[in-house]
Amino acid sequence: MLDFSNLKEKIQKTPRMTVVGMAILFVAMIALFASPESLNGAFEAMVEKAYPIVVNTGLLSTLGVSIVIGVIMGRILERLGLTDALMQIFLPIGKLLNINASALVPCVYNLLGDVNAASRISAPVLVKCGATNDEKKLAIFTVVQAMQSFSTFMLGLGALTLAGVRVGLVILLSIFAPMIVCPLIGRALFYKDCKAVEIEDLPIFTPDKPFINTLFNAGQEGMQVLLFLILPAFAVVYSVIGLLSYIGVWAPFEAGVTAILVFMNIDPVTGIQSIMASPTLAAANLKEAAASMDPEMVIGSFVLAASGFPLSIIFGQLPMIWSEGCEMKASEVIRTALLGVTFRLFTAGFFATVLARFLI
Repeated sequence: MLDFSNLKEKIQKTPRMTVVGMAILFVAMIALFASPESLNGAFEAMVEKAYPIVVNTGLLSTLGVSIVIGVIMGRILERLGLTDALMQIFLPIGKLLNINASALVPCVYNLLGDVNAASRISAPVLVKCGATNDEKKLAIFTVVQAMQSFSTFMLGLGALTLAGVRVGLVILLSIFAPMIVCPLIGRALFYKDCKAVEIEDLPIFTPDKPFINTLFNAGQEGMQVLLFLILPAFAVVYSVIGLLSYIGVWAPFEAGVTAILVFMNIDPVTGIQSIMASPTLAAANLKEAAASMDPEMVIGSFVLAASGFPLSIIFGQLPMIWSEGCEMKASEVIRTALLGVTFRLFTAGFFATVLARFLI
């Protein structure tokens, strides 16, 4: 006779993901016998959606080269002392804002467009300078207001030029002003445990290695960014979109996001690309369409692209870097970054609907 006395207890101890896996196996077996073409169709939909973006756009177009060249330009400017010059200009503002000056280091470093490097280098600086937990959150809230790659900035610059807007004023208000406005707003509304502390021993950010080494190392870094960050992100995001499209879920979601972006006067195509996949891809497509697009929409779309999006950075790279280097919980980092990019989204809408008339 079978003993079922411990069966209930064993089922209760089964890990949650094991239950999910069993459910997936059950559904897959039913589909295998009842509708095997659905399994193959889902896979083909994922491949067909990802292939043109990963290969045609990422590898065979100028986008891939633009990403590599953008990294090289950023590292050249860093080697020429631009990062340290910006630190000397902007860090004293921390005292005026009554915050630890180290909270501004990530956003200043990120002006050259590398949110990963900015976070990795700056997080230990905040710990060393005794930043409070709120000041660490303020640093994350501010760093996601700037573009995550220098190529996004350069491609966006081309889009703004083709749109015929006042480029210098747009850059000043959308890139530089947030380094002052966002800490001020963040401290007033969310992160109040702040105090004015100057950095006594600020590290030097200009590399001291030979210039030729900087060039070749930057080229290697650019290729690593393209091959190990950008293209995998393209493959993951667009294959998931292909799967969601196949099962009929993506269309209503896309329609909802499109309606919100259109209401904010942001181009929905490049806006969704900025949020879901890659702001660099969005900036490249924005540049191609800028001449035939309303200048107000170009401005709003650029401001959104010049941000800490896509979501893969918010949920993946930032929590890993800041939780390890800054003694923070990953959940805290995610919540703070989400608040920051949400603020950036509304900022883009504000630029496109209110400020644009003064920027054209």
